[in-house]
Amino acid sequence: MASDKVVAFSDANFDQEVIKSDIPVLVDFWATWCAPCKAIAPLIDTVADEYAGRVKVGKVNVDENQAIPGKFGVRGIPTLILFKGGVVVDQIVGAVPKSQLDALLAKAL
Repeated sequence: MASDKVVAFSDANFDQEVIKSDIPVLVDFWATWCAPCKAIAPLIDTVADEYAGRVKVGKVNVDENQAIPGKFGVRGIPTLILFKGGVVVDQIVGAVPKSQLDALLAKAL
């Protein structure tokens, strides 16, 4: 993770960091072997920097944390899920352009 604003979420801290967050949270479900995940990573860093203070941005490594992806029905990666008030607002599967991420985040701001 290049941006210091991107948080590492795990099965252990997910409820505290995401579900109980006071601000919307964008979660990137990814894996080290996933080429589209690597392609979208710089975009996730950019979004984390641009929306700092308004949206929390973080990543869940699906190989290291299997309970959370299963709970939210993550079948393909990258999957980006937007949470607000502890509930899923929307999600995107696959590497997408920044304009699509901005539109997704606008739903929670």
